[in-house]
Amino acid sequence: MIISFSIDNWMSFRDRATFSMLATRERQHGERLALLPKFNSRLLPISAIYGGNASGKTNLFKALFFAKTLVVKGTQPDSHLGVESFRLGSAGPEGASRFEFQLLIDELIYGFDFVLNRREVLHEQLRVATSSSEKTLYTRTGREMEFHPSLKNDAFLQFAFKGTRDNQLFLTNSVSQKVDNFRPVYDWFKDKLELVAPDSRFEPYEQFLDEAHPLYATMNAMLQQLDTGITHLGGEDLSIDNLPFPESIKMKIQEDVKEGMTVRLMSNQNDRYVLSRKGGELMAKKLVAFHANADGAEVKFEIRQESDGSQRVIDLLPAFLQLSAPGSQKVVVIDEVDRSLHTLLTQQLLQSYLRSCSSLSRAQLLLTTHDVLLMDQDFLRRDEMWVAQRNSEGVSCLVPFSDFKDVRYDKDIRKSYLQGRLGGIPFFSSPIELAQGEVSSETVEV
Repeated sequence: MIISFSIDNWMSFRDRATFSMLATRERQHGERLALLPKFNSRLLPISAIYGGNASGKTNLFKALFFAKTLVVKGTQPDSHLGVESFRLGSAGPEGASRFEFQLLIDELIYGFDFVLNRREVLHEQLRVATSSSEKTLYTRTGREMEFHPSLKNDAFLQFAFKGTRDNQLFLTNSVSQKVDNFRPVYDWFKDKLELVAPDSRFEPYEQFLDEAHPLYATMNAMLQQLDTGITHLGGEDLSIDNLPFPESIKMKIQEDVKEGMTVRLMSNQNDRYVLSRKGGELMAKKLVAFHANADGAEVKFEIRQESDGSQRVIDLLPAFLQLSAPGSQKVVVIDEVDRSLHTLLTQQLLQSYLRSCSSLSRAQLLLTTHDVLLMDQDFLRRDEMWVAQRNSEGVSCLVPFSDFKDVRYDKDIRKSYLQGRLGGIPFFSSPIELAQGEVSSETVEV
């Protein structure tokens, strides 16, 4: 679980921007908060971030995406780090950016932070805390490394650090060198943190192809409950020769897909394919949808023939069901969760997840949205709603609604937000007027 994370000098966040999932003393919906008795704390299962266009919501999502990519995939030798510093400050694009995370992993709290510019990692530190103590596992400053006394005499750790490039995190390189001391943090970024952009697809859609999968029946039942018109999804077997991809990609698939592997591909038309090799044979399935006609007979539809909203539901359902599964430890971050979705459908998805949350839950959902109908205190707590706001200098900040003293538990928070009392809405210097009059055909270029 995320306890908190902060970023500094990243894109529109010039100053330290901290986002916390720690619950306040708010009493509403307390039954769904995750309890951490060892640390005398409660964690939120959901956070919704509001804000006008260009307020910084997506930049926050991009910061998490950058951090995950840097930790899990690492960098190539001599490559730039791809950091996007705040460009309007005095340091400009060459300024260093800081990322800091507090994570709950197996009932231990890890603190992981790093500072970097385009060329190198300037600082990196990993800490771990129990209910009674905290220790720093390592601190890296440039080419110097200091390990905790219990690790100081480990010659292999020293060897792993010496092999860590300037443009590489030690955490990433240590795991690649089969050092397991710090692997829980690496695995959290790799396996627990899921990021879903407005135009991306949540990958495990192959669950819709396997009738033996434990979530197959549930997902298809929910597609009907959400009024998509789809009776169920299924898979259509295809030969590799009939896949709509260039021959060069097909040849690479033949070479790269090993026994027991599963590979997901998507065509330019949004059709989804799953490839696997069993018994030496390469197999392909295409995801298709079935509708009932007037006589009750099933009619097959390509996924590309479904509405944008139905395709979005297909992409998001596996994420919500993974979140709601007993014992789930997933942290899913969705940018523009309401894209192409009716507000009541979005609300149904969120409520289905929140109904599964309890004091023992360890899953979390972070989302950005423009849907103010979700801004309801009967639905979300004040500390579960945040606003992103950009000032005249182009600097974004993040503020939870619980920080506003005049926002009572019985207040119409949506009205206050739309009136601009909480920030995070567009401000227009003057009414927008569209040009009037006829357009001469002589001035139109085709």
